[in-house]
Amino acid sequence: MRIVSLLPSATEIVYLLGLGDQLTGVSHECDYPPAARGTRKIIKPAFENSGLRSQEIDARVRAAFARGEGIYQIDLEALKAADPDLILTQKLCDVCAAPYEDVLEVVTKLPRKPEVLSLDPQRFEDVLRDVERVGEATGRLREAGEALKSLKERVAVVAERAARATTRPKVVCLEWLDPLMASGHWVPEMVSLAGGIEPVGTLGAPARRVSWEEVLSSVPEILVLMPCGFAVTRVLEEVHLVTGLPGWETLPAVQRNAVFAVDGHAYYSRSGPRFVDGLEIFGHVIHPEAFPEPFPEDIVKRVDR
Repeated sequence: MRIVSLLPSATEIVYLLGLGDQLTGVSHECDYPPAARGTRKIIKPAFENSGLRSQEIDARVRAAFARGEGIYQIDLEALKAADPDLILTQKLCDVCAAPYEDVLEVVTKLPRKPEVLSLDPQRFEDVLRDVERVGEATGRLREAGEALKSLKERVAVVAERAARATTRPKVVCLEWLDPLMASGHWVPEMVSLAGGIEPVGTLGAPARRVSWEEVLSSVPEILVLMPCGFAVTRVLEEVHLVTGLPGWETLPAVQRNAVFAVDGHAYYSRSGPRFVDGLEIFGHVIHPEAFPEPFPEDIVKRVDR
């Protein structure tokens, strides 16, 4: 089978199921596992954002959408060369990956029509179910079952340890810093599984813009900065966007020295197998007494006062 994956989470699932050698095309963001980086690129961004600030990225995305344009370009010739039997894509977010409608349109221009499987998780359990769906589409249900068993065992360990904690602190997760955006979809559920309460995020719905006053009034005991697509170093470059806001020093999270920058790009924005790693990171951040195992600072780093 020849597989094209147009989103990083699906690429990770493909490798999890031992199908990396059948991957003939990926998006420009498919960088994990490292073996995926050398695969033919089917998607490229409409603009390069590596040197842009959060506000500039947000403005360019909104301007493109206002003009009726997308922010990703599908390389038809590269897709023809990949000659897929199966294309893995999504309908969930036009900011995170190529729009589903664009994929369906370009498929009509291929010499032969591949199967198109859209992965659209809304909650944590949906992410795990997608492993099974890819396994079914690729004839790897046994491998998918084995992978799911291992992932669910790790989830159960986190949930059991967190359930024994005597407190459930309020944990606010910010998925963008300028403008401020609260967490959505699966993140509030992950916080809950790890023994916390997300008072600002919206379970099963997209991330939403929030005011700083709303964050302040939620009196978070832990604050997690996880801008979509940002590694820890990039988060730290922009942490001044929140530390300089009025009332920052009054936040319980700041007073408890419980503000963290995490690699949202790898462990929270991508709805793939490494979500379980993200859950374990939350366990360590929310209940370090129950999850004392440290993580490298390029995965999670405490933001000093």
